[in-house]
Amino acid sequence: MKSKKPFVLLSSTGLFIGVLLMILSACSENKEAEAKNYLGPEGIPVSQEMIAELTSPPNVPGPTGRRKAKKLIVNMEVLEEEGEMTDGVKYVYWTFGGSVPGSFIRTKIGDEVEFHLKNHPDNKLPHNIDLHAVTGPGGGATSSFVAPGHETQFSFKVLNPGLYVYHCATAPVGMHIANGMYGLILVEPEEGLPPVDKEYYVMQGDFYTKGENGDRGLQPFDMKKAVDEDADYVVFNGKVGSLTGDNAITANVGETIRLYVGNGGPNLVSSFHVIGEIFDVVRVEGGDLINENVQTTLVPAGGAAIVEFKVDVPGTFILVDHSIFRAFNKGALGMLKVQGEENKKIYSGKQEEGVYQPEGSGIQEMPVDKGVAQTEETAKSLQEKMEFGKATYMRTCFACHQAEGQGIPNAFPPLAKSDYLNADLNRAIDIVLHGKTGEITVNGEKYNSVMTKQDLTDEEVANVLTYIYNSWGNSKKEVTTSMVANRRNTH
Repeated sequence: MKSKKPFVLLSSTGLFIGVLLMILSACSENKEAEAKNYLGPEGIPVSQEMIAELTSPPNVPGPTGRRKAKKLIVNMEVLEEEGEMTDGVKYVYWTFGGSVPGSFIRTKIGDEVEFHLKNHPDNKLPHNIDLHAVTGPGGGATSSFVAPGHETQFSFKVLNPGLYVYHCATAPVGMHIANGMYGLILVEPEEGLPPVDKEYYVMQGDFYTKGENGDRGLQPFDMKKAVDEDADYVVFNGKVGSLTGDNAITANVGETIRLYVGNGGPNLVSSFHVIGEIFDVVRVEGGDLINENVQTTLVPAGGAAIVEFKVDVPGTFILVDHSIFRAFNKGALGMLKVQGEENKKIYSGKQEEGVYQPEGSGIQEMPVDKGVAQTEETAKSLQEKMEFGKATYMRTCFACHQAEGQGIPNAFPPLAKSDYLNADLNRAIDIVLHGKTGEITVNGEKYNSVMTKQDLTDEEVANVLTYIYNSWGNSKKEVTTSMVANRRNTH
């Protein structure tokens, strides 16, 4: 009996030590969890690195599932290229990855994204990228300004799950967005999104052309229409008919569809609706808030939403911006074609082809009075010319040429002490009136960008050039409206 006592004591001691170690281990795990919660997503470690899969619309990269956070390499190239807006209408799009919208980027919360942005050497303009998923100055724009023929690189940690817009933020910002420079970046939560049968990428944008809707030929961008928010085309995925006919997205009866819906704008809010379906789930504005049984969801310019629904019957379901003239007359119309067996308990009726088709630009108008013509206030003195001209400059020229006329290095030439400007007054007037493209040399530096034609009156051109010539060490010339009118009439 005596020989057993030490054994009993040892067993009790071992049990005590085991329990103590378990308590200490639990405390340590709690402290680690508390530390992770305190640090938030920025404390999520990454394992390995991978090249991001990028897809053009309407396609979406595969789900991240439950993979761990990684160092994610994103390679994207800016391309300026001519494309088709609609039959017979061409447009020069500025794109991320060669498509409008730009390539879809799919990430996981905690990923460390290494972003490589290239500007193709054949491009005319500098660009950058502002990703709404980035926490940092300009959403990355301040770190990604890149001239044609160059590449820039920056990194960011993905902190917030959701569906986010990205776009170019190079001045003039609105012009770059209006020419198609936008796309979507998805940040999945740690557990991933619930599985669905089909996923598609749909993004709305509004376009502004010199010609009216349907006018044939290569149509340039119209800044005045853009400022007035007078869109000629409102489209899904960059062009009229991008999601109709043979380009329609598809599904089978019984499948659940998830649409990643974005709105590049630059101006118009989208009232997104699928005719003949009800959204079972809407992730409002692409965030955590979930709404159910929704008919139409608002997608703000520069915003997004995720919509999910099950298709129960076959047929063609029409995607529209329910600001309905945009759909039928300006192009914001797409199709989801569903195949499978009919279900008479859910829907029974004759299906007719030709219903819910685009109607194009044919517009019927009621007769209206022309009204009274407006008169323009004119400058009576050099002082007033300078005052009016400065106002025009700050409204029209400031973004590219900056407040003191210093321009932007490697992008937009300086107006201050400009040998190019001072050498030829008529040439300066012509550039404002008609625009300029191609290489020029200013103060010994070469620039190869685009100066857009300015939609200004003769009075405004005379005033703004007088202001420029009488500022920042220039030649103090005074430009008159008759000088501008003469140059306008010579072209």
